Amino acid sequence: MESSGRPGQNMAGDHGGGDMEFGPEHDQLRQVIRQLVEREINPYVDAWEEARRLPAHELFKKFGEVGAFGLEYDAAYGGGGVDHSFTVVVAEEIGRVDAGGVSTTLSVQAAMATPALARFGSDELKRNYLEPALTGDMVCSVAVSEAGAGSDVASISTRARREGGDWVINGRKMWITNGAQADWICLLARTSDEGGYRGMSLILVPTAVHGFSVGRTIEKMGNYCSDTAELVLDDVRVPVSHTIGEVGHGFQMQMAQFQDERLYISYMAAAGARRALERTIEYLQVREAFGKPLIANQYLQYTLAEAVAEVELLQGFLHHTAEKVVRGENVTREATIAKLKVGRLTRMVGDLCVQYHGGMGYAEEAWPARYARDSRLTAIAGGADEVMLRVLSLMEGMNKR
Repeated sequence: MESSGRPGQNMAGDHGGGDMEFGPEHDQLRQVIRQLVEREINPYVDAWEEARRLPAHELFKKFGEVGAFGLEYDAAYGGGGVDHSFTVVVAEEIGRVDAGGVSTTLSVQAAMATPALARFGSDELKRNYLEPALTGDMVCSVAVSEAGAGSDVASISTRARREGGDWVINGRKMWITNGAQADWICLLARTSDEGGYRGMSLILVPTAVHGFSVGRTIEKMGNYCSDTAELVLDDVRVPVSHTIGEVGHGFQMQMAQFQDERLYISYMAAAGARRALERTIEYLQVREAFGKPLIANQYLQYTLAEAVAEVELLQGFLHHTAEKVVRGENVTREATIAKLKVGRLTRMVGDLCVQYHGGMGYAEEAWPARYARDSRLTAIAGGADEVMLRVLSLMEGMNKR
């Protein structure tokens, strides 16, 4: 890592065999991100949660300064130029933040709104939008879901029609993380009359254009400080040159972005679950009942030990998957399995932490209640459990008649 704190371009560690090995450069990056979390995030999350919004531009700038965004992207556009193992490190540290809303907000910038632009965008788009997103000077978002099209992406209705050299876009997007603060969005829209997944394109839309507005922000059961918005596009006009990649290939590019998202979510959530278990064990070591620490109860010991084992198994699988990414292998199956398992595991851990803190765990003033609420989103965002099961069943040939 360079003295500025940004990862250098030649930080690739020794990744041998099938297991991911983290070297000194990874450890240094982990320390930088952990210190940033402890100094610039955790002391403020209570205030951000109460305000129902975090200062995205201010926070993202701090992460941009240490190179936490775009680690695998081209250094010519502000990326780190390193391999996927460094993304794992940053995601795991972000997952240890004291509020899931912060982790969610950061992950959109890092792994959901920018991958297609980095891979397929024109030089002009990368210069004007990707680079400032990686430095934290711009906040971005990805806009796919609609009120009637969540998991079924192929049923979106937002339409972009071509007029000369412009796209004219009309539609509404729903449940858009960072939507209320974004400077630009990676929008999936229909650009032809073909039905289903055909005829969709990814279009970069600056939010300052005429006709773009935030319809409302959505109150949620958790992740309070992560702004979630309904976006309205009313005859929004952007140049056709704002198309990311080829016209008509948006669905395929978005599916690839979903894979990046699912892996990043899994890295974060597994690390967050491990930290929640550690904090619960620490609490049980000092909380006494019937004349001895609660941790002396063998049932609690065994239940926690089993939960720790489940988390470690998942993290081992995730590191194995990440190593395959480093080697350039297809990990669609692994990303699907990881996303399914981490969603179920965090639900179990959240419930366990609340239960073992007793009345305190149910109180808003203690962390378990927030963790249980926030972690519940893991089984929904980026592909619900049921979607992951559908994908796996298709991979197993279960749809054959």
